[in-house]
Amino acid sequence: MRTLPVGRHALLLEVDTADRAEALHAELLRRRAAGTLPAVREIVPAARTVLLDGLADPAALAADVTGWRIPPLSPEAGEHIEIAVRYDGPDLAEIAELWREPVERVPEIVGAITFRVAFCGFAPGFGYLTGLPERYHLARRATPRTAVPVGSVGFAGEYAGVYPRSSPGGWQLVGSTDAVLWDADREPAALFAPGVRVRFVAVGP
Repeated sequence: MRTLPVGRHALLLEVDTADRAEALHAELLRRRAAGTLPAVREIVPAARTVLLDGLADPAALAADVTGWRIPPLSPEAGEHIEIAVRYDGPDLAEIAELWREPVERVPEIVGAITFRVAFCGFAPGFGYLTGLPERYHLARRATPRTAVPVGSVGFAGEYAGVYPRSSPGGWQLVGSTDAVLWDADREPAALFAPGVRVRFVAVGP
């Protein structure tokens, strides 16, 4: 683990894999809940890092954290939610071809995967979902779309995701959902939060 000071009151923890970043984030949350983590304002996970902001003494934690034993994340840990998906994405046929599977098999393949929200970003409510087996990783589209409809479900690299609002994007779109990913009047506003497990359930058109 690499520790990097960020300003006077923040510390960036860097690891070498996404799995380790998720496990580190879970361990930080566990220690905070147990009262064994120094007071911290925010814990922000990313692809290979976790940022802790609002620390009184970042150097002291940096000296301590490298000696921690970080257990692997349990597959059953975290809240579980299901997202109903229509497999009507404009890239569905291309995705099936890249996976070397019949189109009809795509909902079955995706539905059998338990994804996990690793971190959030890009837009309010957007979660980067890990768990896609390596053989199903997909490159981004060579030409991004100028407008991806809200609720589009897509893949890019090792990640799956759902567009919480219409925006430009280069992910391969497999389907769509009516789930509301972001609602400023809801508590919490974001449906996806780091650590949440997600299953995509196929529904009709």
